Amino acid sequence: MEYQVSARKHRPMTFTEVSGQPHVVRTLTNAIAAGRTAHAYLFSGMRGVGKTTMARILAKALNCERGPTATPCLECVNCLEIGRGASFDVLEIDGASSNSVDDVREMRETIKTAPAHGRYRIYIIDEVHMLSTAAFNALLKTLEEPPPHVVFIFATTESHKIPSTILSRCQHFTFRRISRREIMETLKRIAQGEGIAIDDRSVSALARASDGSMRDALSLLDQAVAFGGNRVTGDDLMTLLGSFPRERLREVVAAVLDHDGARALRAVAAVQDRGCDLRQFCRELVEHARDLVVTKLAADADDLLEAAPEELAEIKADAARLSLDHAQELFRIFLQAEEGLRPSQHPWYILEMAVIRASRLGSDKAGGLPARPEARPGAPPAAAPKPGLAPPAGRPSPAEGPSNKSLSPDRPPASRPAASPPEPPAQTPTALDWEAVVSRISSERPNVGAFLEDAALVGIEGNIVTIGYHPSAGASMQIIQKEDYNRVVVEACNAVSGRPIRLRVVTLTEGSAARTVGQLRRQREETTDLRFREEVLSNPVVQDALSVLGGEVREMRRRGPVSEPDGAPG
Repeated sequence: MEYQVSARKHRPMTFTEVSGQPHVVRTLTNAIAAGRTAHAYLFSGMRGVGKTTMARILAKALNCERGPTATPCLECVNCLEIGRGASFDVLEIDGASSNSVDDVREMRETIKTAPAHGRYRIYIIDEVHMLSTAAFNALLKTLEEPPPHVVFIFATTESHKIPSTILSRCQHFTFRRISRREIMETLKRIAQGEGIAIDDRSVSALARASDGSMRDALSLLDQAVAFGGNRVTGDDLMTLLGSFPRERLREVVAAVLDHDGARALRAVAAVQDRGCDLRQFCRELVEHARDLVVTKLAADADDLLEAAPEELAEIKADAARLSLDHAQELFRIFLQAEEGLRPSQHPWYILEMAVIRASRLGSDKAGGLPARPEARPGAPPAAAPKPGLAPPAGRPSPAEGPSNKSLSPDRPPASRPAASPPEPPAQTPTALDWEAVVSRISSERPNVGAFLEDAALVGIEGNIVTIGYHPSAGASMQIIQKEDYNRVVVEACNAVSGRPIRLRVVTLTEGSAARTVGQLRRQREETTDLRFREEVLSNPVVQDALSVLGGEVREMRRRGPVSEPDGAPG
């Protein structure tokens, strides 16, 4: 007997053998058992998920000599002829090549003919979306009122190209992408039956490369056997797929979790030296980070992870070393890198910077959040009191002292002579630059900083910093009160103030004078815009132009750096 590829040799013959489409199987078997079969079906879905196979099984079920039955015998003349593609009553038409109105008219003439052996004359039209508009229109009337002995089964990968007039006359079934777990189980069963030795990692790699298509997975298995014989090894499979060994991914992940940026760079370089696709490698990093997040959230997440048992153990071991927030940050970093790789002329550099940033997460060497800038555009003078803050306890107010600048926390006040020169602006034990805290968090952790825009500094009592939210920002307040988010804010407060801080979150009362970070920023922008407008209108050139032309200034645009209001550093 001549050789058959696995996709044909192991094609399902009955409804019970179909993988990944339980909703379609259940509906069709119930309809056949109840005698409620339709005259037209549309099967849509991605390639290789069983659309044509399901159409042939349905044809057998309807024309089986023991039927109609949901369990065709596969032994009668009708079942055998349909299985060989030689039945006079089941016509398979390629919509890509027979797509003209003349082809449809010819088919309409044969519809009137009664079945030769079975109960129904069944027309299976593959890639039906390729029919021309005229062909669809010629099919409409027949499709709406076909003879009782005719059943149409359409298959397509692009259902959005089917006219709505056709869709409304069919029972539409959407075939789903087959899960990686189901593909792995099928590959193992077939490999065992064919005497092919293949390990779980290789099976997982084949299932991953198939991207939800059972036909693609079986074709890849045939390629692997042709390449390496009846013993498929991981190295042979990686060479065949042009992919990378799982060990390379493990090396990068291990270096990232060990906060070893140099080792992570060398591991990525090994991937590049092997000639692997960096975009594919980055996608694998994104998937691994996603699996870490799922594992942290769900105690028993095996059903949510499409991986071999050995890979599941590795994912759980990695997840045990991380917090949920850390895992989410890894996902965000690798996802941003994967998106940046697509259009980039230098994907290599983007991936390198991503693994370096990922390896610094949670590391003591990372220095926590970014250092506070010495001067921020639009920041109030160091001596200006913050909203809700009183002068330092036990110290003279700015008006009473020799200088209105704060004292450095690096040198205690008691150890400095009264006549010493003024020190550079710095924070006192009871002062905190709340905007600096928010700025630091937003630059390092934008997912946390976004919820601090609506927060206002209420005051400081001892080592307790109180921030408040207006009732309309209740959602942001709830987020910041979560343990992981609260910890990020406390760490930033510690870095800015130079001492341990505890955080208290309250709801602001109506009419509260405390202003949020967003309000302060908008106020500075309005002040800057006003000053800019005044400068433009007072410019002699502008005044001369207005007097000569008799017009008015409708719009102003800046071409250089924005000048700051008086008293603000610039």
